[in-house]
Amino acid sequence: MKKFSSSRLWFAMVILLLAITACNPTQLSEKELASTYAAQTQTAMPTDTATQEETAAPESTAMPTSESTPEPVGAVGPVDFPENVNPLTGLAVADATILDRRPVLVKVANYPASGRPHAGLSFADIVFDYYIGYGSNRFAALYYGEDSSKIGPVRSGRLTDPQLASLYEGILGFQSAYITILDEINEILGDRAFNGGLNICPAICDDGRNVVYSVFADSTALTELAEERGVDQKQTLEGMAFDPETPEGGTAGEDVLILYSNLNRGEWVFDEESGKYLRWIEDTTGASLEMIPLVDSVTDEQLAFSNVVVLFAYHNEVTGTVYEINIWDNPAGGDAVIFRDGQMYEVTWATPTKTQPIRFFDENGDAFALKPGNTWISIMGNNTSIVQEVNLWKFTFMIP
Repeated sequence: MKKFSSSRLWFAMVILLLAITACNPTQLSEKELASTYAAQTQTAMPTDTATQEETAAPESTAMPTSESTPEPVGAVGPVDFPENVNPLTGLAVADATILDRRPVLVKVANYPASGRPHAGLSFADIVFDYYIGYGSNRFAALYYGEDSSKIGPVRSGRLTDPQLASLYEGILGFQSAYITILDEINEILGDRAFNGGLNICPAICDDGRNVVYSVFADSTALTELAEERGVDQKQTLEGMAFDPETPEGGTAGEDVLILYSNLNRGEWVFDEESGKYLRWIEDTTGASLEMIPLVDSVTDEQLAFSNVVVLFAYHNEVTGTVYEINIWDNPAGGDAVIFRDGQMYEVTWATPTKTQPIRFFDENGDAFALKPGNTWISIMGNNTSIVQEVNLWKFTFMIP
């Protein structure tokens, strides 16, 4: 685990550019595409008119809803999961046949902020959150035990996406990609890659507004499209462990602040009543920086996750908005911290092969048990600054 140091907040210089509404593949090289990458990302980022003061997230107990709530079953994993238990959440599903498919990974935009609130994130088993350059981040939401008919807004694929889909033996839904990245996606996933830019509605559709944040996916429709393509639905999702009992050896961890830049922040506050972490996000529409609840537009409820993981991985900057993140086929792994039940735990992570989920280990090398339920994983650079202030853990993104 890296040593704690004082926080170093840094600012993204923001310029006003015309919005680019689509990521149409071209024959340009990565270097030639760099200015376009930068333009899109900088246009998406908030302006710096907000003041730099930090505002504590107010209390809330809002919870997402679901038509069929999965049930806890006790300690399970990392192998030999019962046939009705989701190996990505440790929860029993009402109908075990939903697990007879490949997980569905969908790329979701976090910027521009006008595309918020996001749709369908509360139904994901796992949401990955990672850096894409110029102070911006995006999400990749993984659906297996539950589905959502509206997920998004869907955006372009990046180099990390096909690797995540491969680790969980899933299919990938995205909205176009630059030609070099598209080639990488197709090489890794083949017919398991679903490009919304090729008119595959109802799996991925524009809602008619034809703007950068008007494209949404349907995880059920993506599964059906995969079956129509003849994609083999067999997979083995072993490696994660779950236990409703709170592990020993934790440190107080009720408030988690994640900064990809000073104006791009996500905060998780533990809610004792629900036993979950509630998500807050920056609102820069006013004169000062404030944190507001991040809700799911499908449920109109604040996002709530059982586990929040901050995973440290090496980042290689190819261009200003193209990053290679070293999480694939990485048996050596690295450090991570896991927040569950209001406690923080220092762990390690590894990916034994290119087709096995990320695994977490305690100090003895045994599988670390997550709390049964959904998990949010923020992937940050190895030089990320970590500061503990009373009960607040603050992570400021830094590379490599």
